[in-house]
Amino acid sequence: MLELIARPRRNRRTAAIRAFTRETELRADRFVYPLFIHAGQGRQPIASMPGQSRLSLDELRREAAAAWEEGVRSILFFPAVAESLKTQTCEEAWNPEGLAPQAIRLLKKDLPELVVMTDVALDPYNSDGHDGIVRDGEIVNDETVSILCEQAICHAEAGADIVAPSDMMDGRVGAIRAALDARGFTNVGILAYTAKYASGFYGPFRDALDSAPRFGDKKTYQMDPANVREAVRELELDEAEGADMVMVKPAGPYLDVIRVIREHTTLPVAAYQVSGEYAMLKAAAANGWLDEKRTVMESLLSIRRAGADVILTYFARQAARWLKEG
Repeated sequence: MLELIARPRRNRRTAAIRAFTRETELRADRFVYPLFIHAGQGRQPIASMPGQSRLSLDELRREAAAAWEEGVRSILFFPAVAESLKTQTCEEAWNPEGLAPQAIRLLKKDLPELVVMTDVALDPYNSDGHDGIVRDGEIVNDETVSILCEQAICHAEAGADIVAPSDMMDGRVGAIRAALDARGFTNVGILAYTAKYASGFYGPFRDALDSAPRFGDKKTYQMDPANVREAVRELELDEAEGADMVMVKPAGPYLDVIRVIREHTTLPVAAYQVSGEYAMLKAAAANGWLDEKRTVMESLLSIRRAGADVILTYFARQAARWLKEG
């Protein structure tokens, strides 16, 4: 009979021993809770994202407070803007009395320690549905960046802690950093969507905001899902331009990219478990095909294991409760 010297199973024998050797931990304060808001009343359920709704400002206050009590310390919200306010030049994006600045002021008044992140991009405000200004069928870069700077300043003036440019325009991190600093907002951080892929996993999100492109797609500015080395190039640019944190989006299908980014930077790395990932897990659980708690927690653990310091997830509150339950 073979005499075994190395028996790794000895370190798996009991829960207490397994805890000694556990390499990756999940904590609620590593989560960012993405939310959708609207200018109306109450909650508007999102059919493709069971359990998620577009929230009025009052409901946003309640949801953020409940998340805080459960240990989630940050939110990122996305405004569902009325069609009447959407234009090709996106003026509503930097309206100081718009929905987003109102939400920031409300949250910082009620929950001053909550980290409020804001989306900096034009697609919620753009009648063309793109993240940038469209001229003759082309998404123009530099004009878009100028508007993104105004949007970031608007959010900073309202009290945002971190702005998160998700548009993937070239040079926008440096331009936003310079604009914020010039206005005295040196303490406002930038979470750069460094590697945001032109993914099929965004469908439910676009339903939630009615922000799908009115023509074409986003492949001229979002990244090709086939590419990894390009993510490193984007990382180097974002670091040089002054990003405080960097992000990979989506998370689950791009664990390899998270790992590569982690190995190439000392900055905090975030990863966004997007609407399609959420919807798939919810649908499978609703059909009894998967154990929701077990698979959700496993998916979040895999994102942390790949190297993400911060996870943006619609499961933030559920996961926080499950962590407390043990």
